[in-house]
Amino acid sequence: MGRADIDHFLERTAVAHFASVSANGDPYVVPNLFIYADGKIFLHTSLAGHFRSNIEARPRVCFEASEMGSVFPYGEFECDSSVSYLSVVGFCAVHIEDDQAEKIKFFNRLMSKYSDPKLDRPKGFYPRLDHITLYALAIEEITGKHQALPMVSEQWPAKNRTMSPGAVPPKQPKE
Repeated sequence: MGRADIDHFLERTAVAHFASVSANGDPYVVPNLFIYADGKIFLHTSLAGHFRSNIEARPRVCFEASEMGSVFPYGEFECDSSVSYLSVVGFCAVHIEDDQAEKIKFFNRLMSKYSDPKLDRPKGFYPRLDHITLYALAIEEITGKHQALPMVSEQWPAKNRTMSPGAVPPKQPKE
């Protein structure tokens, strides 16, 4: 995937998985809502917990976001199946953002992305800002890949792209 496609995907996808490592080397992965803005990823957690402790010890993460599409056949055997998908993986340096204005900006973006605009609630009012940790992830390396769902005319049986041509399945016992 090109960078523009990666950016578009990160702007619209709902959940990513964030991996960190503790001071003693234990890996930890957590799914989280996030915002992608200004070329960075922003997410929040409570003030304490595994993720926060890990970031304080080792301020780096790897993240993954993906969307699975449809499973489709491309050849004559069961194993000749695939799936349409989008996936992005990135490596980041992490900064804990303590500035109240940045936290408000984050939550305004978060609510814009995830909240139902039809709900009649006060906008821009976040009474628990002092109870969260905001993380700013500076992306250092990022990759993305995708596989589109082929048109029916490109799927088996219309088109046979088996990976094992000439293979003969074992005879099935008669019932």
